[in-house]
Amino acid sequence: MAARMSQNPPSLRPDLANARLSRDLDTAAPDRRAGQPTIGMVSLGCPKALVDSERILTRLRAEGYGISPDYDGADAVIVNTCGFLDSAKAESLDAIGEALNANGRVIVTGCLGAEPEYITGAHPKVLAVTGPHQYERVLDAVHAAVPPAPDPFIDLLPARGISLTPRHYSYLKISEGCNHKCKFCIIPDMRGRLQSRPMKAVLREAEKLVEAGVGELLVISQDTSAYGTDWADRPEKAPILGLARELGQLGAWVRMHYVYPYPHVRELVPMMAEGGVLPYLDIPFQHAHPDVLKRMARPAAAARTLDEIAAWRAACPDLTLRSTFIVGYPGETEAEFQTLLDWLDEAQLDRIGCFQYENVAGARSNALPDHVPAEVKQDRWERFMEKAQAISEAKLEAKVGTRLDVIVDLVEDDAATCRTKGDAPEIDGHLYIDEGHEGLTPGQIVTVEVDEAGEYDLWGRLVG
Repeated sequence: MAARMSQNPPSLRPDLANARLSRDLDTAAPDRRAGQPTIGMVSLGCPKALVDSERILTRLRAEGYGISPDYDGADAVIVNTCGFLDSAKAESLDAIGEALNANGRVIVTGCLGAEPEYITGAHPKVLAVTGPHQYERVLDAVHAAVPPAPDPFIDLLPARGISLTPRHYSYLKISEGCNHKCKFCIIPDMRGRLQSRPMKAVLREAEKLVEAGVGELLVISQDTSAYGTDWADRPEKAPILGLARELGQLGAWVRMHYVYPYPHVRELVPMMAEGGVLPYLDIPFQHAHPDVLKRMARPAAAARTLDEIAAWRAACPDLTLRSTFIVGYPGETEAEFQTLLDWLDEAQLDRIGCFQYENVAGARSNALPDHVPAEVKQDRWERFMEKAQAISEAKLEAKVGTRLDVIVDLVEDDAATCRTKGDAPEIDGHLYIDEGHEGLTPGQIVTVEVDEAGEYDLWGRLVG
């Protein structure tokens, strides 16, 4: 049996993603032609890295390469790595080692590629190492390892390009890099300063995706609110507002991720109330105590943030707020942690995630004094998640008896797995329909009445 490729994260397994991809390609070219070179892809890390993998595969497919979902069927394998945390680096090295053992011909790219000596020190037999979003260098490495042999009369590319997500939703990356200098983060060192894509290029890609059947666009970047602020000549002070207005006219769900709470977010929320953009904000608050935020080198106005949240909800009552936090940051006292828990009680965020602080090679936070012991970090994480779970459970219980529009992700014999406007794929909860779901199809948007709630998920029945 052919060895399948590494799996990270579990819900975006490259083997399953490539199997979907192969089905897409098979509709254009039912049989792999004789002599066609084939490439495998292992895509690790965040959705931004997944978009990079899609772009690389789209370019390769346009040059006539086939895409293999397993190691044995590939002439070479690209491993797109994550390098944000030491644990992610270790996982990337494991994936590279697995690919080398199973295939032997491996090209490494992605965030960990910014540290080539780190990779080659562990795996000297890799064919090449390139950094993040270095598409041309990746292609050059593939050409050197597996020369292209295109046949323009046979090799056809799907209209939406190569996608590693289900056909009905797609990530839309609008910029690279970040201008923030958070002490715990090395993203600016790996991916550079903010570089926004031209708005015309973003809109053109979005239009093509919608034309190809995509029903949900997930807008991503490292700092979505800052989109376009790096342009010397920009049409408005906050170009994300203009982009959101244009995207909202395409007829698809538009979901905003990684939105820093700049003042101009107040102008984005009314668009959500009007229906042009989904009423969903993914905002990385990270903590609530001003001293912890200062040690993080982040804005430290937690009280004013509560006022902002109240103003957003007044403008858009259906707004869903999601955020992630770090507990056990160096120097965090029990009183500072308690402030975070108290802040959560007031903020009542809808979707809450949490990470235990972890040193990252090259991060300035490593040098801070008073690192929190592992057992204390674990205890605080458990207490935080207990609070988050209680908030989530109460908020979902309040939805019982209401009617919601949901998008169908998966239809199986026992139920259809769906998402509400307040749930992003892979990171939030689900709504399940377990009766009368047999005729539903992925990507379909239907109305349901919620009849049961759990800690993170809902159950409902079709209306009409």
